[in-house]
Amino acid sequence: MPIGDICIREVVTATRDTTIQEAAQLMRENHVGDLVVMQGSNGNRTPIGIVTDRDIVVAVVAPDLDPAVLTLEDIMSPDLETAVEDQGVFETINQMRAAGVRRLPVVTRAGVLVGILSIDDLIQLLAEEMTELAKLISREQRKEAHVRR
Repeated sequence: MPIGDICIREVVTATRDTTIQEAAQLMRENHVGDLVVMQGSNGNRTPIGIVTDRDIVVAVVAPDLDPAVLTLEDIMSPDLETAVEDQGVFETINQMRAAGVRRLPVVTRAGVLVGILSIDDLIQLLAEEMTELAKLISREQRKEAHVRR
């Protein structure tokens, strides 16, 4: 299954010059734990970074810096890890593990943002798949019991 089929398509975004204070407000208003940092015009906007609520706590709150002065560019990771929408689930899990990230912006082959995928999304998908496998075992056992009567 391609990850483009399971990623969240409604991504909350900001620009590199968004202040940390504004970013925290965006996260609160939208009930999200991350913002994808974008550059470019509306027709060709591409992700250049990601900032999480944890990034804000560790980089700004803990050292007691001013969130009204710092911007997302000041704390975002310089090397953004992304996944292409037609990648498979297993390949994406391996990529996330290798990069040590819990969230991946999902892009087209041209690099345009189409969604975001989190470890939570993958766990939910895998749990649903495991549930279906468990149902298969149960049905097989009932079928065998019925045939052997």
